[in-house]
Amino acid sequence: MAKRKIIKIDQDKCNGCGLCIPNCPEGAIQIIDGKARLISDLFCDGLGACIGHCPQGAITVEEREAQEYNERKVMENIIKQGKNVIKVHLEHLRGHNQSDYLKQAIDFLKERNIEIPAEELEESKHKHALGSSGCPSAKIMDFRKKEEATEERSSLPKAESQLATWPVQIMLVPLIAPYLNNSDLLIAADCVPFAYASFHQDLLKGKVLLVACPKLDDIKIYGEKINQILKQNNIKSITYAHMEVPCCFGLVSIIKEAIAQSGKDIPFKEVTISIKGEKIE
Repeated sequence: MAKRKIIKIDQDKCNGCGLCIPNCPEGAIQIIDGKARLISDLFCDGLGACIGHCPQGAITVEEREAQEYNERKVMENIIKQGKNVIKVHLEHLRGHNQSDYLKQAIDFLKERNIEIPAEELEESKHKHALGSSGCPSAKIMDFRKKEEATEERSSLPKAESQLATWPVQIMLVPLIAPYLNNSDLLIAADCVPFAYASFHQDLLKGKVLLVACPKLDDIKIYGEKINQILKQNNIKSITYAHMEVPCCFGLVSIIKEAIAQSGKDIPFKEVTISIKGEKIE
């Protein structure tokens, strides 16, 4: 066995709702004795597609000693579930740029003369090379508007930056930074300021900014840093702004747990932004 990323299910938080199961076509999760459980390391790819579908925040990704993920064994399980599950699994692999696993899966289907979704074959030939994806966090989308007239653009008022502290990346902010004490924190997934046009006026104004990437970074380390910040400073409130994509939700439970461990009564607010830059109520 070797160290790798793999999901962890907090049995105390899990209520057995089963919402994570349809979002794990690999079959790594089952409800046993009223709780969601990881049944085999072999089936878990550690990409965390199930995280954003857990209303209790019971699922996180950790790095630990685990059996290597086995794509062929996963495919043996997936083909029993029909063509729709096969399609979802292939899109999942492509969406997370797992080209080796994707090739293994397609080769597996070819060996058994099982129909491969036509669009998946096409994408694997050329679109995958461009980074096309079925995963919302990496899927290529183009919703550019037609360029407005120059005079119309020039009439727009110049927005004023509300950024009042530096650095902003959560791992670079010192625990003893004087601006942390008695502050309202805004923890923002790093895509939010680019997607949400009113970020500065609506979310950042009057707050101290901490930026994080729940998809690409180790959220467990973020949790430890947030824990220390709350212990060493008087934090008046925390707002977590994130995108609507599933991988962004993983930090919600981490922040709530840090607040609980601090023993302090810190108000928490969650703000979700759509891929098209709209606030989702």
